Amino acid sequence: MFVSAIKGCVVDKLNGITVFVQVAETRSFVATGRLLGVSASAVGKSIARMEQKLGTRLFHRNTRSINLTAEGAMFLERCRRILNELEAAEQELFMNTESPKGRLRVSMPQVGNVMFVQLARFMARYPDIQLELEFTDRLVDVIEEGFDAVIRTGVLNDSRLMARRLGDFPFHVIGAPDYLRRFGVPETVEQLAGHQCLHYKMAFTGKLERWPFREPAEGGEMKIPVSMVANNIEMLIHAALQGQGLCCVPEFAIRQYLKDGQLQSILADQLERTLQMQVVWPSSRFLTPKLRAFIDFICEEGL
Repeated sequence: MFVSAIKGCVVDKLNGITVFVQVAETRSFVATGRLLGVSASAVGKSIARMEQKLGTRLFHRNTRSINLTAEGAMFLERCRRILNELEAAEQELFMNTESPKGRLRVSMPQVGNVMFVQLARFMARYPDIQLELEFTDRLVDVIEEGFDAVIRTGVLNDSRLMARRLGDFPFHVIGAPDYLRRFGVPETVEQLAGHQCLHYKMAFTGKLERWPFREPAEGGEMKIPVSMVANNIEMLIHAALQGQGLCCVPEFAIRQYLKDGQLQSILADQLERTLQMQVVWPSSRFLTPKLRAFIDFICEEGL
């Protein structure tokens, strides 16, 4: 009985707030009554009860007009926030029970091919979601370009976005066994001077990505030969597989090749930097079911 009384009190307060906000917006008891399906007299009594409880007048009213008092204007902002939060909570609950469906635009790096198996499994699990994938190494603007989610490297520094980490992946300098038999296995960074080295050019800066070796203790400049440049990691890996040289790429891009012995990792103890991967999406009050399903699935599956 006590719980029922509390529920009734809460409902009465919410009803009173709804009536107050409608009166503040329409400036009319009659119009508010028409919108809410009650009489103008019931609206007037609700406002009077609220004023009595608060101990202050919310409206200046006469036979011709209804206007907010200063206290009423201040109270209105609070009441609008309460109703907005309630609406958002109801919508979030509704969306959590709705099945994931609709178009989902996702941007992925060129090495997104490592996720083909996961993406196929995602499509099988959620057949009502239509994936629209864009593979690019440029830094896309998630919000301006209308993406639902982006798989991105590096650290997030945009307050408009949210992110969940997929993992930190080490780099490997790799070469085909046949290439290493022909040219020898370098045991130091300096010995790379006698090798063909394949470099990745960053699309958004035009610069070559630095191979993440520890800098020389004496502060000297580390020079690595440039035999080929490409802005596509898959091309570098393909050239390495064909015995055209050595390249430096993140582990997730060549994991299977290392496992199968098609590529070998060298100088691993002299590399220091890792690559951080994360899934990023526009910040909002709540996630749509399709976006929540994608984020949860990708984070659980990993790279």
